Amino acid sequence: MRAARPAPHILPGFSLSLGISVLFLCLIVLLPISGLLWQLGGLGWSDYLQVMGSERVLTALRVTVTAAAAATLVNGVFGLILAWVLSRYRFAGRGVLDALVDLPFALPTAVAGIALVALYDKSGWVGGLLDHLGLQVAYTWWGIVIAMIFTSIPFAVRAIQPAIEELDAAEEAAALTLGASPSQRFRLVILRPLLPSILTGVGLSFVRSLGEFGAVIFIAGNLPYKTEIASLLILIRLDEFDYPAAAAIAGTLMAASLLLLAAINIAQTRLQAYLRTEA
Repeated sequence: MRAARPAPHILPGFSLSLGISVLFLCLIVLLPISGLLWQLGGLGWSDYLQVMGSERVLTALRVTVTAAAAATLVNGVFGLILAWVLSRYRFAGRGVLDALVDLPFALPTAVAGIALVALYDKSGWVGGLLDHLGLQVAYTWWGIVIAMIFTSIPFAVRAIQPAIEELDAAEEAAALTLGASPSQRFRLVILRPLLPSILTGVGLSFVRSLGEFGAVIFIAGNLPYKTEIASLLILIRLDEFDYPAAAAIAGTLMAASLLLLAAINIAQTRLQAYLRTEA
């Protein structure tokens, strides 16, 4: 009996597909990174420490990291709630709300920054109300946080939403039948399986916020030692033709992002394996 012939592949074979993929990654990802590393190579260790140890750079990094952490915390909480609403409920306007989640992906960040300034400035709708209460958002650290929340919320929602859709409703019903309290059902049946996805979502949100530029510079005020972010300082160093200093700051942010992404992948893998063994 003649053996059945394997179905032809729609895409090219493994060797050709792998070659195209590696070539694409080299041109789009590795080549720019190589250029950055080449610029970093022009700096000695002492020069690098001198650049990164300056008060202006340290302040910009502190502003960037703290604002990104605050935005990530907000995205972790409200991203979970928004993903839950979109996954578990059917209501009028759900499609519009679902599309709005992806709006920061499609909207140019500079446009988002201008819109946020128009909204939160003293002459804006929200800013005018806050000004009467003695609060100011635009051109402050809080404005940076809001801009980062806007640009990174889709990463949290889209990472958590598929995991919520895969939850087994029968397990929730069984927990209810066994007399589990609402807090126990949430912690053990709902939140526990979602932890790897939540970790991924907040991690991507944080990394995205670290490198945000367009939406932030319009609402931050960009005051050195106060509301200047690291990505803007990189641009300033480029305008001053201080390429090694710009490469030092950019390389530090890139290294931090890569290490964080690697840590997230490792933690997610181990957490998933732990949850499987506990199931």
